[in-house]
This record gives sequence, structure tokens and C-alpha cells, in this order.
Amino acid sequence: MTKIWARDHDHGVIMKDHLQPQIALLLALLDQSYDKKAWHGPNLRGSIRRLSATEAAWRPHAQRHNIAEHVVHAAYWKYAVRRRLLGEKRGSFPLKGSNWFVVPESLSEETWRGYISLLDEQHRSLRQAVAEFPEARLHRPSPGSRYVAAEMIYGIASHDLYHVGQIQLLKRLQATSAEQETQRPRAAPPNAIRWGRPSGSPAS
Repeated sequence: MTKIWARDHDHGVIMKDHLQPQIALLLALLDQSYDKKAWHGPNLRGSIRRLSATEAAWRPHAQRHNIAEHVVHAAYWKYAVRRRLLGEKRGSFPLKGSNWFVVPESLSEETWRGYISLLDEQHRSLRQAVAEFPEARLHRPSPGSRYVAAEMIYGIASHDLYHVGQIQLLKRLQATSAEQETQRPRAAPPNAIRWGRPSGSPAS
């Protein structure tokens, strides 16, 4: 066993713990992809920091996902991985549905904060399940999955980072769209008075 200092998901409590080396490494991957500083840049929690509900609901096209949908999708798959690790039955995710969830077009700040809390809760539950998972079972298939437990755990960390890239791109597209909107010339009202000599009229 390896003695390490482990933090909870929001860095609020520091606890001394004894973890198997592979479990400790997997927890580090989960933490760095979600909310702990890492060399690769933004993590999932950092990518949505200070975003408003309006920004989270913006989408580049009617058929494209917005940031809020990426957040709920990430929360769902944290739940799904935890459920498979523990061999639990389906149906306990707080929202009805699976995989991708359609969020309200008029997203309120309260609903948006609720989605972030859901993400935090699912990450916390997943992290606890991994911390308590027997290292001897890491390389055995989990119930209901063709992947071994270790693959699912480092896979969900990679999943977080994939969606970080999607969210960062959506933020950049949104900023570009707003810039283009402010630079677009405004059309004159149809009844505006036009000064100057009409085209084709004789000079005075």
C-alpha cells in the first residue's frame, strides 16, 4: 500500500489515507481531469467556471449541443461508470433519460447551477467508488461491460477531457459570434430620410 495525501473533489477536506498504488494513480487521473491543476491545461470544472446560464445555453446551430448539455452528459457517464463498477441496476440517475439530455432553451440560472451541482455530486460518488474499489479487481470485466474496471476508470477521466475540448471550442465560437454581431453594419430603417442628389437626377 502507498500512503498519500488525498483531497476530496472540491479540495475542502484533506485526509491521510492508505491506497493501493494503482488506485492512487487512477484517482489522480480523475482529479486532474475534473478539478485539480494539471500540466495539460483546463479541466472540466475549470472550463465552466463563471459561465452564466445564457452562455451555457448558447448553441452554434439548432442541431448542435450546448455547454449545459455537455455538462449533464458528463454527469450521466460518471454515474454510468460508477454503476458498472459497483454492479448496480439502471434507473437511479436523477434525470429521466440517458446519454444526452435536452436542456430548456430558456435556461435559468437556478437550473444551470443545478446541473453543475449534479456534475459535482456524480463526480464525488464516482471518486468514492474508485477509492474503495479492490485493486485485485481492476483488471477484471465489470458487470454489464466488456471493459475491465481500470479501463472504465481512466476512460471516464479521458471522457472529461474530451468534453473540455468541446466546451472550450463552444466558448470560442460564442465569443466570435458575439464579435461579428457587434461589427455587423446596421441596416437603415425603411422610412429613413436619405440626403443627397438621387441617382440619375440632373445637377443644379
